[in-house]
Amino acid sequence: MKFIKEIVIPVVIGLLLAFGLKTFILSPVRVDGPSMEPNLTNNERVWMFKQAKIKHLSVIVFDAHGADPEATAGTDYVKRVIGLPGDTVSFVNNKLYVNDKVVDQSFISNSEATTGTGNHNWTLQTLAKQYGWGKHVTVVPKGEYFVLGDHRSVSNDGRYWGFVKKSKVAGVVKVPFWAGTKTQRANVNGLGYE
Repeated sequence: MKFIKEIVIPVVIGLLLAFGLKTFILSPVRVDGPSMEPNLTNNERVWMFKQAKIKHLSVIVFDAHGADPEATAGTDYVKRVIGLPGDTVSFVNNKLYVNDKVVDQSFISNSEATTGTGNHNWTLQTLAKQYGWGKHVTVVPKGEYFVLGDHRSVSNDGRYWGFVKKSKVAGVVKVPFWAGTKTQRANVNGLGYE
């Protein structure tokens, strides 16, 4: 009885707490690929907070199956939220606009923001028409997000396949204090506006 009281019960409680924490609050995530460089690098380990509020410039983890037609079941992507439901998004003369206001992209270099963006002037409507992911699209639909990778020239993102449904979002990424540089942590953890 003493063994159960002193060893088994604390272990069971610990396991239940760990399970609950991972299931409902946070879990570790491994970044795969270069699309979020320089702020998140390939194989970097970060945390995903499942209950965090999604804002403009939040970095999220989502189930890409159904968003990206080429993503297989169980494939998660890590991208930055650019447009919230109801937003207009455009890229004109090498500047990113949300609701006709320039987005400060100081978290990436000018080259990462502009290289490989194809047509250097686009709107949600022109992208939807060009890539065939929607008709008469002018704003981010209700319950969905428009996302981009930080390294635009190598990122497979919303420019090509459209929007991410809120139901597909697993959580918001945060870089732990022991990982990355101070700048990288600030560019992932410290950005975000309503």
